Amino acid sequence: MTLLQISVFVVIAALAGLARRWRVWILMAASVLAIFWMQPPTPIRNLDFWLPAATIGLTALVWAGTRDSGEKRENWAGVGVLTGLVLLVGLSRYLGPLCCLTPTRPPAILQILAAAAIVFLLGLAIARSFAARPRLGEIFVVLIFGLFIVLKTAPWAQTASAGLRSITGQPTELATAFDIRWLGFSYIAFRLIHTLRDRIAGRLPDLRLHEFVAYVIFFPSFTAGPIDRVQRFLKDLRQPDLANGKSPTRISRLSEWREFIKNIRLIRPAAPFAFQNDFADGVQRIVLGVFKKFVLADGLTLMALNSDSAGRVTSTGWLWVLLYAYSLRLFFDFSGYTDIAIGIGRLAGIRLPENFERPYLKPNLTQFWNSWHITLAQWFRAYFFNPLTRALRGSPKNIPMPLVIFVGQLGTMLLIGLWHGVTWNFVAWGLWHGLGLFAHNRWSEATKGRFAGLAERPWLQKAVSVGGVLLTFHYVTLGWVWFALPTMDSSWQVFAKLFGG
Repeated sequence: MTLLQISVFVVIAALAGLARRWRVWILMAASVLAIFWMQPPTPIRNLDFWLPAATIGLTALVWAGTRDSGEKRENWAGVGVLTGLVLLVGLSRYLGPLCCLTPTRPPAILQILAAAAIVFLLGLAIARSFAARPRLGEIFVVLIFGLFIVLKTAPWAQTASAGLRSITGQPTELATAFDIRWLGFSYIAFRLIHTLRDRIAGRLPDLRLHEFVAYVIFFPSFTAGPIDRVQRFLKDLRQPDLANGKSPTRISRLSEWREFIKNIRLIRPAAPFAFQNDFADGVQRIVLGVFKKFVLADGLTLMALNSDSAGRVTSTGWLWVLLYAYSLRLFFDFSGYTDIAIGIGRLAGIRLPENFERPYLKPNLTQFWNSWHITLAQWFRAYFFNPLTRALRGSPKNIPMPLVIFVGQLGTMLLIGLWHGVTWNFVAWGLWHGLGLFAHNRWSEATKGRFAGLAERPWLQKAVSVGGVLLTFHYVTLGWVWFALPTMDSSWQVFAKLFGG
């Protein structure tokens, strides 16, 4: 998100927070338009239109497979509004100097109409098939995973780019793995798989189409999370009156506006109703996030470790400085975007979950992963680690518990690494953290009860805690080498330099 986009999103979210009756529709429409606006340009013709359109189409098809069998008038209204918004973006190609919301001109309107008709017919077929056989949702899960793997694997992404270039009549020899820049797909995939798995398990609430779209592509958290659960999101989304749970009246709205304006003018302290509290909290989080991202993170980028600086720096001391800068830049960049997303969500009355809780101040690796990208770790714990370890514990082969933990932690961290990209560097990063978590688990078991006496010696307890924080921070920071550099060779060279090699 740019500063201009953040400013526009703040205004839209604040309006949505006050427009109680139409809040869901405003958030859905704003999210649809926002993903076209935020989509970066691509060298493949019209792809910066088709990728956001594919996001919307895939979301609608998953909803068709997970929805309740009952028909609702609002769902047909949702279909109409959703289609109309996509067509509106497409029609902007005819607005001359006012074109366009997308980085380049959208395709011809007949192509968009044909694509919309295909999605509509597929949605009808999916709704009829999945209503009788909910486990067909597993097919969707496999397809989403397959698409994710193609996009994250460089040779396959390049092949897909060549295929798209061939369709559009562009030179295939110019295809690269970076041509298909599908903004937000990683987070969309998690939300869609979450809803599909919960539908199969019978835990998914009945969602109307506009609610489902607002959840999956909620514009504040579209690009960088956090990954909210639909049950929690829906509770906020359906709350009719953010102040007291009652349907607002015209008088209450006017009264609230008066109190809100008085608060802005600093005539009196903020009144104790929810919108003003959310507004104040939201603005504070946005300001904090903007400072983290655009001041601290962008400033540290000038000296953070990268492939160019890694090859030029010969001093061990300066290389450590570059690595520390990269570690801090990564945190301020990611947590800054999260603060902005949470703040904008608060303005709209949506309390997105926290994603960071002072991770670099944690005394061990387990606590670090309970406070870094919290929603991602929780997602993998719920949908991979817990089912895997339950299956291993229930195996008739009586697998030892340490082995169960080892397989679960190593597998989880490998998948989190591969989620960032299917490369050897991310495999190494996943192994690094998986082995670190297992080592801490075994250390905790071996020393259980041995540190009970530290409570009587506060200075020693503080020293142990500080030592744990320093050790954990440096372990995590060394792992970022695989993040910062593109190849294993360059990573090993940096490791050698860091330790005087």
